Amino acid sequence: MKRMKVRNGAILFISILLLGSILLGSGCTDKGNVNETGDSRIVKTGDTVQVDYTGKLENGTVFDTSIEEVAKQAGTYDSNRTYTPLTFVAGTGQMIKGFDEGVIGMKVGEEKTITIPPEEAYGEYDKSKILAIPIKELNLTETPEVGQTLRDMYGNPFKVIAVNDTHVTLDLNRELAGKTLVFDIKLVSIE
Repeated sequence: MKRMKVRNGAILFISILLLGSILLGSGCTDKGNVNETGDSRIVKTGDTVQVDYTGKLENGTVFDTSIEEVAKQAGTYDSNRTYTPLTFVAGTGQMIKGFDEGVIGMKVGEEKTITIPPEEAYGEYDKSKILAIPIKELNLTETPEVGQTLRDMYGNPFKVIAVNDTHVTLDLNRELAGKTLVFDIKLVSIE
């Protein structure tokens, strides 16, 4: 009798293993939309994420990237910069609106290209932000040159667009104001 129980138990165990092998081998299991890294989560507001990115203008000119090789190929490489994935908290306004919204719903390893209009990036170009300021009010030791970037006490950049004997004309618009931006993004991690 005892021998029969052991034999029936062994048959049951072998049957379960065989059935499990058939199910796994046939693909009848649900991986729940898991990506190649085994992570099925998607980015939601409040998640800390890391992304590799390349930012371009509509004409394809690269203006920024987190990827060293892309920077070298584009001629924008800066040896003083560390090229690593960008880390930020999604959906909290740390990034420009279009970029922030673009990562929501992505999965680790996913790549996508997003096009961001000016109103979701750095805003429209505003001609009222071009100001002529007397040179003496700038408290500078040297007269600025056209193309030079000056900064206020808060670190905000102002581009010098004209200089004469008495005034400096500054453009207070952000460098990418009025431009549609295109970003190639790869989600590296969700923390």
